[in-house]
Amino acid sequence: MDPEGGRVSTRRRINYPLIGLWIGLVLSSLIWLAPFVFMVLTSLKSTADVNNSSIWSLPQEWQWHNYADAAERGDLWTVAWNSTYIALIKVPLGLFISAAAAFAIARLRFKRHRALLIVLTLGAMVPVQVALAPMFTTLGSLNLLNSTNGIILPYLAFGIPYQIFFLYGFFRSIPADLDASARIDGAGNFRLFWTVMLPLAKPALAALFILDFVATWNEYGMALVLLQDQNKATVPLALQAFQSQFTSNYGQLNAFIVMSIFPVLIVYLLFQRYFTQGALAGAIKG
Repeated sequence: MDPEGGRVSTRRRINYPLIGLWIGLVLSSLIWLAPFVFMVLTSLKSTADVNNSSIWSLPQEWQWHNYADAAERGDLWTVAWNSTYIALIKVPLGLFISAAAAFAIARLRFKRHRALLIVLTLGAMVPVQVALAPMFTTLGSLNLLNSTNGIILPYLAFGIPYQIFFLYGFFRSIPADLDASARIDGAGNFRLFWTVMLPLAKPALAALFILDFVATWNEYGMALVLLQDQNKATVPLALQAFQSQFTSNYGQLNAFIVMSIFPVLIVYLLFQRYFTQGALAGAIKG
């Protein structure tokens, strides 16, 4: 009851902006989910079923063997191992080098550290296409062509500059008092980096890990030029070859595509809880 004896209204105000936000999120989710649902449905259909039915209809006969046949035809296990090997070496190694360099530039503050940062970040602006011919010549002179170890080097060279710029902003946002406290306890530069800064940088590193893993897994241009041996091919090269050879077999083609994205999906699910808070971490302070 209110002071004048009237009843207190229990009617809640409708939050129209929140409702609109949820509607937008649901529509965006459906738009992003639709292609994946289409691929899964098509991967379980026969060729005749694909040609004679709606793209959204369920298969008349579920062709589960499309996955096994596509894996065998596309040599999926070999190319998936090549991509996994490259990504699991390149991504952690690149993040460690980038984190160490960003920490040195952001926290040690040596002479002309900003000039060095500018030079490094300029490397992120070099188009890959411009560097393909020099990379081919350089790796050929080092006997590293058609080598999964060899292609890791240019992947590192093109990935590290952006990661340094991203992590530099994150390390600059950490209060300087932490450095002083750690040094009072006797911590040197490496201990400060390893035991203090890296744990604090987990959200930013997780976001970069996801982005870098996806970029490395899906990279096509450099792999096409530097990995000409079929046994050294990565998943994007195998997918292109599969599409060229079995263009009309839509079921197996989509099965191959679905299997090729599972590792990326697994990595995202493992690190997604850090991804949201780390995605903009490098923009906190310049």
